[in-house]
Amino acid sequence: QVQLVESGGGLVQPGGSLRLSCAASGSGFSTYVMGWYRQSPGNQRDLVATITSGGSTNYVDHAKGRFTISRDGAKNTVYLQMNSLRPEDTAVYYCNARHILVDSIRYWGQGTQVTVSS
Repeated sequence: QVQLVESGGGLVQPGGSLRLSCAASGSGFSTYVMGWYRQSPGNQRDLVATITSGGSTNYVDHAKGRFTISRDGAKNTVYLQMNSLRPEDTAVYYCNARHILVDSIRYWGQGTQVTVSS
């Protein structure tokens, strides 16, 4: 069992930056691919970025060059550094843990709101 707690969301002006954090508790942090997803009202929850325990990363197109995902194994924490934020980045951002061997084993955090507005 893994518990995920996100933090770091808030209100930021267009062009600004935020860093989201996701603290994981429980065992086996290194056995999970960690990811960030987001969901805006009326839309489905979509992938933003993922990172393996070895540090391999994957980004969706709109995140490339603006967002950076990272993880700290010693702290069992994954981060999402978001720069050059746009109003369309406004959403609830969710942390996800997906087991590397059993794809159906997934955990979600409660989400953190990011609002980009002037």
